Amino acid sequence: MDAARHPDDPELAALLADLAADPLFAELWARHGVREKNHGRKLLLHPRVGELDLGYETLTPPGEPGLHLVVYTAEPGSPTAERLALLADAARI
Repeated sequence: MDAARHPDDPELAALLADLAADPLFAELWARHGVREKNHGRKLLLHPRVGELDLGYETLTPPGEPGLHLVVYTAEPGSPTAERLALLADAARI
């Protein structure tokens, strides 16, 4: 997506040229299988509390196409919410 947004960026063009030397990358790049995904679920493994199953939404402020705010949430009462509470308590100490 950045390549389409910034077609005249010489550093990005150089990176893509280097990556295109790999046949697998070149094949995948030629498919143009890029799509924006601005919401969904992420499964994270935290070293202190274990698995966190989080929903997320990506927000782009009007007039700021290069700026994105990603908000992660846990279902109230879920094991993830309890683990996040443990992390919040540990941060207060």
